[in-house]
Amino acid sequence: MPETSSTAAVTALPPLAAQAERLIELGVHDLAKTPADSLRAFAGRAGDAHPGALLAVHPDHVPASALAPLLRRRDKSGFVVVDMPDVDDFAPVGVELPERPEEGPFYLVTGVDRGDDLANWSPEEALPELTGRGRTPLALTEGLHWVLQQPAALERGRCFMTIASRLRKADGAFDARTPAIWISNGTGRDGRERKDAPKVGWCWWGNRHTWLGFASTTGRA
Repeated sequence: MPETSSTAAVTALPPLAAQAERLIELGVHDLAKTPADSLRAFAGRAGDAHPGALLAVHPDHVPASALAPLLRRRDKSGFVVVDMPDVDDFAPVGVELPERPEEGPFYLVTGVDRGDDLANWSPEEALPELTGRGRTPLALTEGLHWVLQQPAALERGRCFMTIASRLRKADGAFDARTPAIWISNGTGRDGRERKDAPKVGWCWWGNRHTWLGFASTTGRA
């Protein structure tokens, strides 16, 4: 069982201009095939109107498999578990991600919360609770963008699921796996060299985990 943390180190996100520079430093704009100045311009226009928001790139342009290796914790880079080769097929469900091609593949996620109070709930239980609070869960790529900008959002014993991303099977039913982001213990197929690395994995829709909350947002702009 992962160790628990006594404090939540999540603080205010950096200004949007600083977030844009962080993505440029990581080369995310190149992955999105978008000029760095377009990203800077978007952040500049949005900064005053949406303080405290998270800057995200639409997953159609930069998928989870490209973002995960950019995560860092101490000296370890992020990774996707080996039994999730279809990670990029987990698409947003029940939420609409803004897309305005004339402005580039960027959008904002407001009021991000890790959902610590929902730890030890199953995704099946947490979704209606979040809806009742007027919130929607984060998609996987949104959660990855959050950890890119704010590594402290991922703590031992206080990590999170991103249940707005689901995989629909050929028969129309949902795959029972739900994506989550946590910290590897370096066991099993992760490998000892990945101990303490940020990790994209999955949990069953009906299972509970004491160290996983449910990341959510008040809206997208």
